[in-house]
Amino acid sequence: MAAVAHKGSPQKYTSSLKVGPGTLVCSEAEIVGDVTIGARSIVHPKAQIIAEAGPIIIGESNLIEEQAVIINRFPEGVEKSTQTVMIIGNHNVFEVGSHSEALKIGEHNVIEAKARVGRQTELTNGCIIGAMCSVASNEVLQENTVIFSSDCERRIQQDKPPPQTLQLDFLTKIIPNYHYLMKSQKLGAK
Repeated sequence: MAAVAHKGSPQKYTSSLKVGPGTLVCSEAEIVGDVTIGARSIVHPKAQIIAEAGPIIIGESNLIEEQAVIINRFPEGVEKSTQTVMIIGNHNVFEVGSHSEALKIGEHNVIEAKARVGRQTELTNGCIIGAMCSVASNEVLQENTVIFSSDCERRIQQDKPPPQTLQLDFLTKIIPNYHYLMKSQKLGAK
């Protein structure tokens, strides 16, 4: 893992970002708090990853698109001295404008455009939260659950969503041509 230099945030939190090899984090992204992102992931401009209530650990090959928000915040009424770790697995996609506060997300999940996932909801593997759907219940979603339509209907799909390998490969080649990236430095370097 490499630490990434990040210009200070206007908020009172200090940022500590560690990224794996091949990860691209656009400098226009907002990273606040203790965040670790695994190898071959991409964080688009204007994405927000805010670790206010504890560290956020994001696995490998995740795609975090524009204006997506991943936030580990203190729930109302909880003492602010207790930290909770948010863990996000591998091969997840956070589409444009999505908002996730889920503390545990497995692998191969898709949170589509403008969808919301609450802090008490856990995504297992292969789940899809459809565009503009919202899930904030205290539950663990069954593997391959799909939530869709304006009524947030549910069904179970046969297979998990395919990994976004081709899209990640394409973006890895294209993004450096059009966006500034946060500069990496080796851990322990000053």
